Amino acid sequence: MAASTSLRFAFVLFWISVLASTALSDLVISKIDRRVDLTSQIVRVVSTLKVENRGHDTVSEVLLPFPDIQAKNMAYLKSSYHEGKGKGKQSAISLPVTLVHPEGMPPELTFYSVSLPRGLGKGDSFTLDVLTVFAHSLKPFPAEITQADAQLVVYQDSAYYISPYEVKVQTLAVRLPSGRVESYTKYPSTKLVDSEIKYGPFENLPPFSYIPIAVHFESSYPFVVVQELEREIEISHWGNVQITEHYNLVHGGAHIKGGFSRIDYQSRPPMRGESSIRHLIARLPPRAHSVYYRDEIGNISTSHLWANSKMTHFEIEPRYPLFGGWRTSFTIGYGLPLRDFLFESDGKRFLNTTFGCPINEIIIDHLIVKVVLPEGSKEISATVPFITNQWQEVKYSHLDIVGRPVIVLEKTNVVPEHNMHFQVYYKFNNLALLMEPFLLISGFFFLFIACIVYMHTDMSISKSSASYLAKQQLDEVRATVQQVQNIINRVLSVHNKLETSLRDLSRTGDVQSCKAVRKAADGLFKDLAKELKPLLGFLQSSPQASQIWPKVEELVAKEKEMQEKLMAKHSTVVDSFEKKHAKRDVENRVASIEQKLAILRQEVDELLDTIDDF
Repeated sequence: MAASTSLRFAFVLFWISVLASTALSDLVISKIDRRVDLTSQIVRVVSTLKVENRGHDTVSEVLLPFPDIQAKNMAYLKSSYHEGKGKGKQSAISLPVTLVHPEGMPPELTFYSVSLPRGLGKGDSFTLDVLTVFAHSLKPFPAEITQADAQLVVYQDSAYYISPYEVKVQTLAVRLPSGRVESYTKYPSTKLVDSEIKYGPFENLPPFSYIPIAVHFESSYPFVVVQELEREIEISHWGNVQITEHYNLVHGGAHIKGGFSRIDYQSRPPMRGESSIRHLIARLPPRAHSVYYRDEIGNISTSHLWANSKMTHFEIEPRYPLFGGWRTSFTIGYGLPLRDFLFESDGKRFLNTTFGCPINEIIIDHLIVKVVLPEGSKEISATVPFITNQWQEVKYSHLDIVGRPVIVLEKTNVVPEHNMHFQVYYKFNNLALLMEPFLLISGFFFLFIACIVYMHTDMSISKSSASYLAKQQLDEVRATVQQVQNIINRVLSVHNKLETSLRDLSRTGDVQSCKAVRKAADGLFKDLAKELKPLLGFLQSSPQASQIWPKVEELVAKEKEMQEKLMAKHSTVVDSFEKKHAKRDVENRVASIEQKLAILRQEVDELLDTIDDF
């Protein structure tokens, strides 16, 4: 895997060197010192470039190319220079860096332009520092390990600094977490000293020079990757800033194969898995209070909190250790004093807080920061020291009328270098603070008024009033309808007995028993009809039953028709059985009756459901 990737990388750079333009030959890099830090899962490259102008035209920018293979993992890029002489007088000043697409350059490279503070004339030189941070650049190899194995990773790069300019002298130092190295690319000028691999010096290299290197080494640092983090910062002008952070976290290192043994993990140190995630430490601002830590199940008690005048340390421990490929989700929250983060300037208030995550050395694939402002805030804007997606939403909370404005900041591929301060500006009228107390006072006032009115008002209903009598008559109608339903259900149960007797006849051939069932059913039908008659008379004459009476009348008629059809079917089947007609002849004689009975049964069921809703 590592060899094939290296070959593809070398092939791309070969064609870059062939196709590269020579239009940038006026600039020469007289010296480059490059230092690669691989002590954690985040790759940091610090390059110090001394640039000279050997042409006649003034130069105001320096191009920094990166192969697309590296550029897709680039999370942070910063260029700076030092002003003043001597260590005590030097101060780093940032330089603007922008993504550019210079003409004549190969498409396999991504170019960034560094704007110099002053133009470089002929013979002038300038030294700048470039910090590049890469995420997901260390690949576990092998991709799967057991609980007791050490985690090995591979890093690939070029020993030469890829530059569109000629390079006179350059060196490369690769710092490792320890001296335990499986293998590394060796050239005549390569040496391993303790936990650092040094390449160079290399001299007189043409533009776009490249030689591949690969370092295969042991890294026990846990690869903590937050696939999605949502931070909500809610401002209350009553003196508090509430921060809630929802984490969806995964261990991005080598996946564990085989089973996990809790006994070995706790009792045998060699089997504990050095690269597993045992705990996380969040460095919260000072004076953080009301700190909590929970997941989907509930509160997690395995956390520790201690504070000093500069920082609040919050150590959290998941419910189980995380090995490669394992996931977990949790939420932490805390409050902060408003006076430490909210200020005023030019008639506006502004929140000044940090953008990134308080947990050190993690990679965030997708970060959403929501700043919830007080209701009534206007003229909202955000100032962030790097590019983010921004939009506004509305959030409704307790006692809100028009909702609280929310400014949302979104960024991908976030590393600790993004944990910088940003500002959210807005205007707010102090009278809006009185809105919620006014609503509470008004609500309690009207509640007390309603209680007083209720206590001094006779709410009883007279039994002689029209509304009471109408309600009583309606209750009688409903009770009568219920009785009608019960009788109809009893009639339908007799129908079922008749159907059962026909099935028994075909099975046993006992004609007399079947006739006895029909005779008993005929008597039951007459008795139930007598019970039903006064109930129907009451419903027909009651004004309160005017809406339900047509349905009841239709139900009785449908049941009567169904009863007649069923008795006719019964007589036909019994007579045919006595005369020993063929089964097919019997089925043909009763087919039309069966079809009509099926339709009637469905209609009766629908009418019963309609009446039941009355």
